[in-house]
Amino acid sequence: MDSPAFPSSEWQIGGASYPIGVPNENSQYPLEKALGCTAFGQWMKRHRIEMFGWINAAANLSTSHFTNYPLSYQVRPNRAELNQVVVNIQRIVDTVQTDHLDWGFDISALYGYDYHFTTMKGVFSNQLLNNSPVDAQLPGRTYGTDPMLFYADIYVPWVGEGMVVRVGRWLSLPDIEAQFSPNNYLVTHSILYTADPYTQMGVLTTTRLNAQWTVQLGIHGSDDTAVWNRSARPTLQACVRWVSASNDDMLYPCINSFNRDNYNYDNLQMYAATWGHRFSQHFHMLTEAYRMYARGIPGFGSGGTPGVAGSSPFPGEAGEFGIVNYLNFELSASDMVSLRNEFYNDEKGQRTGYATRYSEHTVGLTHWVSQDLEIRPELRYDRSYDLSAYDKGRRDYQVVAVIDAILHF
Repeated sequence: MDSPAFPSSEWQIGGASYPIGVPNENSQYPLEKALGCTAFGQWMKRHRIEMFGWINAAANLSTSHFTNYPLSYQVRPNRAELNQVVVNIQRIVDTVQTDHLDWGFDISALYGYDYHFTTMKGVFSNQLLNNSPVDAQLPGRTYGTDPMLFYADIYVPWVGEGMVVRVGRWLSLPDIEAQFSPNNYLVTHSILYTADPYTQMGVLTTTRLNAQWTVQLGIHGSDDTAVWNRSARPTLQACVRWVSASNDDMLYPCINSFNRDNYNYDNLQMYAATWGHRFSQHFHMLTEAYRMYARGIPGFGSGGTPGVAGSSPFPGEAGEFGIVNYLNFELSASDMVSLRNEFYNDEKGQRTGYATRYSEHTVGLTHWVSQDLEIRPELRYDRSYDLSAYDKGRRDYQVVAVIDAILHF
């Protein structure tokens, strides 16, 4: 695909900077250009080390007054928000060769409101899990810091047609949507994405079998939980990615999290699948569906108060499923339109707080003002069908207009 206007030129794959065999396509932003005039910048260039980031701020108008949740990340209604200030330092492994080992790393630190969603238990998590104002829309301090990524990569060219071994903390594999603002088609996130895991920590292998097939196997410490935290549980991760020879279709089924333990912090069992289809160079579609559940969750057994999530005196199983579809149109080299439609069923209300079915419909435009600045207005309509789930239970619908800007540096 053309990028820009699309956020990526490649079909998605989690746990790898690019599909194996694809060259590093990062743009050079102002910070690297400035450093290039210095001895330090020349040293970075020789060693293929990159340093860049962005500032992302947004404003919204909403029919809700207390909270926009489960819309994310623009949770606080009718206000402007500093969502993300991100700095990335990375070395991307060279997988466009088969004759030598290569190494890489990524350290990405985030400051802003979005830390509410990205924080991993055991990694600066006290700012989220403690210090909560009484009237806050989400728990934790209003703004926080999260070292979202820290991992090392080793590329081994002699396994299959190349294998990347990743050790550290990475982004949850299967989602169309991403934690970092520039990697998304729209400003806000689907309810599927709001409710599912964000990051994992452990060991992951990504192996290219041939041009069409890639397999991923890993073990992590359960979702959003550091391996050294007492809430961690050994958890299997396995994905298969197929891309057609024409590059017009992509299938990406994933067992994102599987273990036999009961719920402990965010210990979820999750099965997801994504299908991408390219109609033309300027028009493609992405569809994702998942089933997610957890066992032995306190308050979700039998005998609870009808319509009140977590009100049972007994532990039990709670699950959810959903499907989201993106239609993405390139209008010009600087403009893209995305249409998103989704259905979500939080069967017992464990993820959103309300046991109800949801639908959500969003249309948004991405306009690249320059190589370093993009602006994204969007309009979104949400509905809950079994309970009033919006504005803290006051409404069964919500309309939100959002605009954000991403300044790359």
